[in-house]
Amino acid sequence: MSLSGVRRRSRSWGRRQLFSLFSSLGTLLSHRVGTLMTVMVLGIAMALPIGLYITVKNLHALDLQQEQWGNLTVFLKTNVGEQQARALQRTIDQEPGARAEAISPEAGMEQFRQASGFGQALDMFEENPLPWVIVVTPEPAEGEELQTVVLRLEAWLQQREETDLVQVDFKWLQRLAGLLELGDALVSVLTVLFSLAAVVVISNTIRMDVANRSEEIQVLSLVGAGNGFIRQPFLYSGFWYGLLGALLALLLFNLCLYFISQPLERLLDAYGNSFTVVNLGVGGFLFVLLCGGLLGFIGAWISVQRYLNQINSSGSLARF
Repeated sequence: MSLSGVRRRSRSWGRRQLFSLFSSLGTLLSHRVGTLMTVMVLGIAMALPIGLYITVKNLHALDLQQEQWGNLTVFLKTNVGEQQARALQRTIDQEPGARAEAISPEAGMEQFRQASGFGQALDMFEENPLPWVIVVTPEPAEGEELQTVVLRLEAWLQQREETDLVQVDFKWLQRLAGLLELGDALVSVLTVLFSLAAVVVISNTIRMDVANRSEEIQVLSLVGAGNGFIRQPFLYSGFWYGLLGALLALLLFNLCLYFISQPLERLLDAYGNSFTVVNLGVGGFLFVLLCGGLLGFIGAWISVQRYLNQINSSGSLARF
C-alpha cells in the first residue's frame, strides 16, 4: 500500500473515532435523567476513596516528631531544687544510652504560656506551680531496641527519690503511626473495591444500552460489520460514564474539602501545628480522570464482549 493510501486510511480511522467519541456523548446527553443517575452513583463511589486518601495524606504531613518518640519526661518533686535537678541530670548523662536536658520551672512556664495561649490567666498565679522537669532522650546501642532502653530507663528513674512522675511519650505516637499504616491499607482496599463497583455499574448500564439497540446490532452483524465497529460506540459511552463520574467525584470532594479545611486548620493551629490542607494537585486530578475513563472503558468492554460472543455463537442476540 502506498504512503498516500496509508495517510488516507489513518485520517478516515481518526474521523470515525472522533465521530464515535462525540456521538456517544450526545447519546448520553439525550437521556439526561438516566445518565445523571448513573454518573451520580459513580461520583459518590469514587469520591469516598479519594477522600480517605487525602485524609491519610494530610495526616502523614503532620509533624509527629518521630525523633522524640522515645523521650521520657521526668517530673521531679516540688521540693527538689536546682542543685538536685542538675545533679540528677548529670547522673542520667552518665548512664549508657541516655541523654538528659533539665527544664527549670520558669522555662517550663514560658513554654506552656506560648503553647497554650493562656498568658493572662497564668499571670494570676502568685507562685510558679511547675516543678523541675528532665527530658531524657534514649540513645540505643547498635542492635538494641528502643522499647527495651525506654523501659529500662523508666524503671530506673521511677526508683529515684527525686522523681514524682515519669511520662513515656512514645506509646501513643506509635499507636498513631500504626493507625496511619492501617489508613494506607484501607485506601488500597477501598480503591480496589470501589473500582470494581464502578466497573459493575458501568457494565450493567451498557448492558441495558445493548439490549435497547439489539435489533440495530443484529442488522450490523448481518451486513458484515466487524466486532470492533459494533463495539466502538459502547466503549466510548463507557469511557464518558467513567470520566463524568470521576469529574463529579472530584467536584464533590473539593466541595467537602472547602467546608472542612478552615475549621481543620484552626483546630490544628490550636494544638501548635502550623498546617495547610494538601489537595490532589493537577497531576492527581488528571490521574483520577484517566482512571475513571479507563474503568468505564473496561466495564463497557466486558458488557459488550459478552453479547458479541453470543452473536458469534448463535447468530442472534437474546433479549433480556
